[in-house]
Amino acid sequence: MTSTRARRPFEESPEEPELSRLRYAKNDADFESEGTCCAGWLYTPEGETKPPVILMAPGFGAERTFGLPEIAKRFVARGFAVFLFDYRNFGDSDGEPRNLVNSSRHVADWEAAIDHVRGLDAIDRRKIALWGTSYSGGHVIEAAADDHRISAVVAQTPFLDGRAVTRSAEIKKSLSGTISGVRDLVRKYTFRSPRTVPVVGGPDEFAVINAPGAKAGYMDLVPDPPVWDNEVPARVFLDIPRYRPISVVSDVPCPLFLLAGRDDEVVSASSVQEAAEKADATYIELPIGHFDVYDSALEEVLGYEMAFFDQHLRR
Repeated sequence: MTSTRARRPFEESPEEPELSRLRYAKNDADFESEGTCCAGWLYTPEGETKPPVILMAPGFGAERTFGLPEIAKRFVARGFAVFLFDYRNFGDSDGEPRNLVNSSRHVADWEAAIDHVRGLDAIDRRKIALWGTSYSGGHVIEAAADDHRISAVVAQTPFLDGRAVTRSAEIKKSLSGTISGVRDLVRKYTFRSPRTVPVVGGPDEFAVINAPGAKAGYMDLVPDPPVWDNEVPARVFLDIPRYRPISVVSDVPCPLFLLAGRDDEVVSASSVQEAAEKADATYIELPIGHFDVYDSALEEVLGYEMAFFDQHLRR
C-alpha cells in the first residue's frame, strides 16, 4: 500500500539568490518497501505539465536532508520533477534497527520507489531517471541494470567495488571491522540491540569512512541542529566486500553518466573510469575530492549532470 499526502502550497526557495523566483509544489509521497513505510518527497515545478522525474536518495549512512534538497531544487528549476526519499531505517522512514546500511535492502528500496513513482499522475512516467551519489551511486546502477524502462542514470563519485575497497584498507581496520561485524550479527540473532560503529571518523579513528578530510566533509552535510546519530550496525563490514555494482554496470541498458574526483579520498577515480569503459558510459573526471560535489564543485558538477538529463529526458 502506498500513500501520497495532501498537496502543499507552492513554495519559494530563499536559500539561493538564483533560485529566489523558483516556485514548486512539495508533496509528502510515502511508499512501502517490503512492508515498511519509506518517506518520500515529490517536488514538481510550477508551470510544467507532467515533467520528467529524477529519483534521488542519499549516500552511505545518510538521510535525504543531507544536502540533497538543495540539489533537488536545482533540478526542479530546470523543469524536472524530483522524487527524494529515505531508505528504510533512516530519517523519516520506518524500520529497526536505525541506520541499518545493507546494500540489497537499499537497492530494493530504490526498486520500490521506482514502482511508486510510476503510479503517480503528476509526472511523465515514460521519462524516469535515477541520480545517485557515493554509495547510492552504486545503487542506481544495480537498480537500472534490471529495469529497461529507466531513461537515464547519473552516478557521481559512485561506490562500485566493495572487494577492491576492502583489499585496499589497512589490515588493522579490516580485521577490526570483521570482528565488529560478527559480534553485531551475534547480537542480532540473540535479539539484542546492535553493536554499532561510527559512520565517519578521522584518519586515526575507527569508522566505516575515515579517509583524510572525510569527517569534515560529511559532517558539513548534516543539518543543524543535528538529529542524526553518527553510527551504523557493524554488520555493514560483512556486507561491503560482497557489494560490487561494477559487476553489472555493463548491463545498464540506458544512457549512463559517471563522474569521478581525481582527488577523491573515498572512491578511487580509477574504479569509476573502469566502470565507464565497461559500460561505454559518459565519463567526466574533475580535480576534486569526494565531498566537493556538494560544495565547491557543485555548480560545475550540476552543469554536466543537467546537460546530460536535458539530452536524455527531453527528446
